[in-house]
Amino acid sequence: MNLRDADNGRILWQSSEDMSNPEIEHEARVPKKILKCRAVSREINFSSMEQLESFRLVQKVYFKDKCIEEWYFEFGFVIPGSTNSWQSLIEAAPESQMIPASLLSGHVVIETIFLDGDFEVSRSRVRIYYI
Repeated sequence: MNLRDADNGRILWQSSEDMSNPEIEHEARVPKKILKCRAVSREINFSSMEQLESFRLVQKVYFKDKCIEEWYFEFGFVIPGSTNSWQSLIEAAPESQMIPASLLSGHVVIETIFLDGDFEVSRSRVRIYYI
């Protein structure tokens, strides 16, 4: 997975760690300058042994255990036995609404729920530390 500044395409963070294990809370150390971006492009690489008719994900952003944002992304059909790359654009809130990295760091958890239609395929939780 990687996160890029959507304006210039520069990679700000990337990891090859498998963050799909739903049994543990994963951690990511992300440069705090990402919070200054107008928009961030997120690229996820994934494999599927099964055919998925309507692959999608729901991302919930929790700050101190309270959901403060929820995003929905649609991928669509996934070929069985395939490896795929999925790029999505995430637009930032206005600067006046942004919470400083010093307050967010360690207190933000992003929960990603992967679905095929309404069937839950997987779930992942990642705690974010801004460095």
